[in-house]
Amino acid sequence: MINMARKTIIDTLVLYLGSGPKRFTEVKIYLESFRKGETPTKSYAKGTIQRVLERASEYIEKTSRGLYQLTESGKRRLGELQEVSPEKVKAGKLTPQELERYLWKAADILRGAVEAPDYKHFILPMLFYKRLSDVYKEEYEELLKKYHNKEIARKKFHRFVIPEGCLWEDIRKVGKNVGEKLNDALSKIAKTNPELEGVVNRVDFNDREKLSEGRLIKLIEHFSTLKLGNKNVDPDILGRAYEYLIKQFALAEARKGGEFYTPREVVRAMVEILGPDEGSEVYDSCVGSGGMLIESYYHLVRKGKNARNLFLYGQESTLFTWAIAKMNVILHNLEAEIRHGDTLDDPKFLESGGLKKFDIGITNPMWNQDGYRDVIENDKFGRFVYGTPPNSSADWGWIQHMLASLGGKGRMGIVLDQGSIFRGGTEGEIRKKVIEEDLIECVVVLPEKLFYNTGAPGCIIFLNKSKPRERKSKVLFIHAANDFEKLKNMNRLRDEDIERIVKTYKDFKDVKKYARIVSLEEIRKNEYNLGVARYVDVFGEEEKVDVKKVWQELNSLEKERRKIDGKVRENLKELGVR
Repeated sequence: MINMARKTIIDTLVLYLGSGPKRFTEVKIYLESFRKGETPTKSYAKGTIQRVLERASEYIEKTSRGLYQLTESGKRRLGELQEVSPEKVKAGKLTPQELERYLWKAADILRGAVEAPDYKHFILPMLFYKRLSDVYKEEYEELLKKYHNKEIARKKFHRFVIPEGCLWEDIRKVGKNVGEKLNDALSKIAKTNPELEGVVNRVDFNDREKLSEGRLIKLIEHFSTLKLGNKNVDPDILGRAYEYLIKQFALAEARKGGEFYTPREVVRAMVEILGPDEGSEVYDSCVGSGGMLIESYYHLVRKGKNARNLFLYGQESTLFTWAIAKMNVILHNLEAEIRHGDTLDDPKFLESGGLKKFDIGITNPMWNQDGYRDVIENDKFGRFVYGTPPNSSADWGWIQHMLASLGGKGRMGIVLDQGSIFRGGTEGEIRKKVIEEDLIECVVVLPEKLFYNTGAPGCIIFLNKSKPRERKSKVLFIHAANDFEKLKNMNRLRDEDIERIVKTYKDFKDVKKYARIVSLEEIRKNEYNLGVARYVDVFGEEEKVDVKKVWQELNSLEKERRKIDGKVRENLKELGVR
């Protein structure tokens, strides 16, 4: 039928059926046929599979020999769609990928009854509560065995204490009014553990207009099959699974999703460049789900350093997103100060009457936020020394806040809309002053369609209050917009793309068609425009034309034309046509 191995056909049909709402009955039939070793022979079967190939183009590719095979994206997606064995779930022997898939199955329980943007409000706190309960129970049993004292085992040596009657098993025993009992248990846990106030008890599980009791019970039973104590699931693995859920929710919510989630590939590139070290204080002014702080921790882990000697701080304006960040940090078994509030209007990290100073700043604020002019003009912390940005965009307000939050040798990276690097007006005036202070070290332009809330290409601006001597009065421009993996509706930075950005920054050298070091003098001549295409020649070389050779070819073609024309005339003459 088609130059494609049987297994690849099966995999492709599975991918197609799991890719969206269009699920054709005949595709399911052909899938079962192939699985049984049969091959549909009817012509319309070939047509159906051909349509599948066309619509699953993100997941398959043709080799140079004309044989179809799965792309890397296809292999990843296929893994996500594989069913998880109930026996493995019960035994608590899931791989990290299987754990992620099983947790995401909770969304199927809510689908159709709960609006997609509300999935996270129920699933994330439920997972968090199950982890708290399982860890506490595990610790209790170990302490009881060690001290033979129930009072010590209940209340001592726990990071979080679960009050009596509030364990997960206690909720499972409830026959009716389950939401009410769950709310009560979570409120008691928050009262016992002030760090969890507003985090674990943020959601109303008794709101039956949003979540029926039947669905709630199914959700509880789904999580009940998992063992989430430390003996069964390492904090790193559970934390990654939690972030996987956050990513899936961001994808489901599209525009809103980008407000609490930055693609991990972008985060990793930023962290690798900023390079936090032992003792560093790292600050995210728009912390979202906490991913940038958590990645900073794992950066040290990968380097074989003491990541516990890293101090993490973040602020978030949206209340539930703040709760997500708190849960995320705790599930990774990390310590971080995450505070709630609007950073530009009400910064929470203060010291001696002014802003606290950090070693590293890293953030992705909402691009082009409007309505901050009054806040900035009435600022009492002396943050906006380079000027007031327009009311239509706070981009350069965020840059100034972050600069004001850095110590004397501080460095920062910020993700923004590319318009921030070339727009004129008051933004241009602020940019000019920041450039003249020699604070900008590197500008990286990214591919389009990387972010969940916009298809527009972003950029990363790196600023350094203490540039090395060899980097002074210079800016490195990196054009990374053409390096990515194309997915169905989005693009993604690959490992090699991240490594190329990081290496280019560290080497601080020109790279043909990719990066260039530019003097402040040249930037002045370009009126402080930081558009990367002004400095990096990203266009292909013009093809050299051999004029003599082309002229000879034209002459040859002209002779051929005359010869053919003569033959046509002779044929017409023979036919009596004049």
